[in-house]
Amino acid sequence: MSKKVHNFSAGPAVLPAEVIKEAAQGALEFNNLGMSILEISHRSKDFIAVMEEARALVKELMGLGNNYQTIFLGGGASTQFAMVPYNLLPSTGTAAYVNTGVWANKAIKEAKMLGNVNVIASSEDKKFSFIPKNYTVPTDASYLHLTSNNTIYGTQEFNFPKSSIPVVCDMSSDIFSRQLNFSQFDLIYAGAQKNMGAAGATMVVVKEDMLGKTDRKMLSMLDYKVHIKGESMYNTPPVFPIYVSLLTLKWLKKNGGLAWIEKLNDEKAKAMYDEIDRNSMFSGTCAKEDRSKMNACFLLNKPELEETFNKMWKAEGISGIVGHRDVGGYRASMYNALTIDSVNTLVDVMKEFEKKYADTKVTA
Repeated sequence: MSKKVHNFSAGPAVLPAEVIKEAAQGALEFNNLGMSILEISHRSKDFIAVMEEARALVKELMGLGNNYQTIFLGGGASTQFAMVPYNLLPSTGTAAYVNTGVWANKAIKEAKMLGNVNVIASSEDKKFSFIPKNYTVPTDASYLHLTSNNTIYGTQEFNFPKSSIPVVCDMSSDIFSRQLNFSQFDLIYAGAQKNMGAAGATMVVVKEDMLGKTDRKMLSMLDYKVHIKGESMYNTPPVFPIYVSLLTLKWLKKNGGLAWIEKLNDEKAKAMYDEIDRNSMFSGTCAKEDRSKMNACFLLNKPELEETFNKMWKAEGISGIVGHRDVGGYRASMYNALTIDSVNTLVDVMKEFEKKYADTKVTA
């Protein structure tokens, strides 16, 4: 690359440089086969080994036992919005959902197509600027659905509710970013394109005893049990994104796993939020106790200087910090592979911007 780019994209997101290099080599030739991984059969022993290692590494990093199964699918987390209730919600049952943003809202919409939904808590009335707390989880629902991190609004769940019913969690945007007791969840799903790999693969980890309890006739492609039995290859899987996911998981394990990456992510988030709070030119958009360590959202206090600020950060090779249209302002996405150097570069631009323009007066 001719110039370093500080990639704060919300997704598809920055990947470790060594992962990109190895993936590029695999695209040219894989395992000395004289063929690209893009060309080999997904039924070949070489790709089966990739799939098996990726599935095993997911559980190893999460500290989960043999009662959980890992599957890799296509269709993104958006397909999981439908697959979860399709597999877990009986036609006469009710599912409990917590609404913390756009993606939770979409999951609720899909679930309502398949059964009864009880939205037991929501932060919609305050533009999803906080994570609901102190709500009651019903004991008679089929499952509780949570979203661990909200990319658009910059909030993150830090204290998951205690639940006597199975818990499902969409971890698309903070998967493998921190240490958690993953056994508190009965089903976890995540799109790969934030912390885990390239766009195109979706990971699901599920307790097997959760399945087979609905009364509906199951379509094969939407049935988790079919994909478990087929070892994630009931149909042709997204081969290259799964390979990139494996390389990323190996990178994570080699460097120290979730304890290592959590420490780095804490350091990056602290640097970013300390500057947002210190700098007179910027304001955060959500409750401080719920601020996401993955997606820092902030506003410019002098919006008339937006073009000036944009020129400054672009000149430093910063990319992808324009906020989502629903929130406006800026969003610095700090996924696993983003370096502290990139965060410090943005912080330095913010400091320089304040130094130059804090005394600028607005003219009529």
